[in-house]
Amino acid sequence: MMVGLTGGVGAGKSTVAALLESHGAVIIDADAIAREVVRAGTEGFDQVVAEFGPGIVGPDGELDRPKLAALVFGDDAALQRLNGIVHPLVGQRSAEVMSKVSADDIVVYDVPLLVEKNMQEGFQAVVVVEADLQVRLGRLRERGMDSDQAQARMAAQATDEQRRAAATDVIENSGSREELATQASRVWERLVEVRANRR
Repeated sequence: MMVGLTGGVGAGKSTVAALLESHGAVIIDADAIAREVVRAGTEGFDQVVAEFGPGIVGPDGELDRPKLAALVFGDDAALQRLNGIVHPLVGQRSAEVMSKVSADDIVVYDVPLLVEKNMQEGFQAVVVVEADLQVRLGRLRERGMDSDQAQARMAAQATDEQRRAAATDVIENSGSREELATQASRVWERLVEVRANRR
């Protein structure tokens, strides 16, 4: 059973993914795969450097992700060029990971741009994680992202309303970790029920 997990930057998708994994979900993290396919030495790395220049390579020999993000967020054409390189590679790697899961697994595909890429049709359920704007901005500040960068990143993503329209389940993550865990448990129970009804 395929479940899409999405939410705006800073909403807490990764935390929800970890909670669902603790219940038995198999997690496929699109962001982690996107980082993997552009590591130094990969075809993706070579393509990104060819497209954006050697200035985006950091002192460690890997892509300087903040510098690359500053280049593409707020520049639609540059973002499309980057996505044109990364997304097909993510698709290939995701398919490899998927080939190893069993038919009985609930696979949660953590994908930030699920709604933006109109991918919801490919899932039996879509879980959307939301949080208040100020909570999200606070989390992003803790990650070292300034307010302008954070707002540019948010502006490039779908709105809460657009994500909600695609959702089968919404998890609100502005409160405590305990409240979040309770909501994640409820969603997991519902997913297990949906899987049982599909057999």
